[in-house]
Amino acid sequence: MSEQEGPAEWAATSRTGAITVRTTEQGLPVGVSIERSELRGDPTALAAEVLRLCKQAASRAGLARRAQLEQAGMTEDMLALMGLPTAAEVADQEMADEQDYDTEPASWLRSV
Repeated sequence: MSEQEGPAEWAATSRTGAITVRTTEQGLPVGVSIERSELRGDPTALAAEVLRLCKQAASRAGLARRAQLEQAGMTEDMLALMGLPTAAEVADQEMADEQDYDTEPASWLRSV
């Protein structure tokens, strides 16, 4: 039996630290930690945040796998075919997610 390189699980935490997910390299959740205060909010928003964190953990895992394969001598063309993200792609996606998080309306009502 050979040893696996890198962690078998990846984690991502919400900006407030109230939600943490542990995932496989593919982003499948293996553990979720949610502070009680988060359970009082909108369940749809909570589910969306858990899903966003799963995707974030998977992106970071893919980036780490890409680095491992680059060190092993795999070419950029082969890495591109595998669909592993680049550092720029991960950073861009995380920035886009943060902007969506910051600007998402809490209500359809607007102040007059």
